[in-house]
Amino acid sequence: MRPSGRSLDQMRDTTIETGVTMHAEGSCMIRVGNTHVLCTASVEERVPPFLRNSGQGWVTAEYGMLPRATTTRGRREATAGKQSGRTQEIQRLIGRSLRAGIDRQAMGERQITVDCDVIQADGGTRCASITGGWVALRLALNTLMTAGKITTDPMLDHVAAVSCGIYAGQPVLDLDYPEDSQAGTDGNFVMTGGGRMIEVQASAEGSAFGQDEFAELMRLAAKGVDELVAAQRAAVA
Repeated sequence: MRPSGRSLDQMRDTTIETGVTMHAEGSCMIRVGNTHVLCTASVEERVPPFLRNSGQGWVTAEYGMLPRATTTRGRREATAGKQSGRTQEIQRLIGRSLRAGIDRQAMGERQITVDCDVIQADGGTRCASITGGWVALRLALNTLMTAGKITTDPMLDHVAAVSCGIYAGQPVLDLDYPEDSQAGTDGNFVMTGGGRMIEVQASAEGSAFGQDEFAELMRLAAKGVDELVAAQRAAVA
């Protein structure tokens, strides 16, 4: 029995609320169970120096957690004067994932920064950030197309992410914190709406896992991503 009472292949309840900020070209609040992430997408008419005069755009991401997003208060990284290695790793993952779903030539020479701010954390914050970040990015691109700044839709496919792991000896979908903290194997799966893989992060926290167990985690991830893509479609319809 999972701590939440969910079945092995059951996602947490997921909602995506759009248009939650006044100024960003695209924004949403994604809630995956008790994990809540504010995602905003901001358009700038410039690109990093390495892309100047290339005709290509750029999508990047920043990630952060509010001090009391977790059970105990965490120090603001701005106060410490630097980002943690975890923060840097996660925001690079978000950026890589979102770029995989974009035709950067069709964007033109502009940059979209997707900010993912964790309001409340209960496991799976990077996956929720990718899934919600895609919605904010989609809405920002819609804003550009409505304004006539781009004529071809740069979005190639949906991008969503979900965690899977082995908890109490059983492969399970969408780990919350009590499961994540005790899982023997923990994995994050980033996929397109068409079922293609973008990135897989999986590691044994205890005993090594076999190919058959990994195949089951892949199956669960595909099921979860299908459900998340359906939520994305509903949010941007």
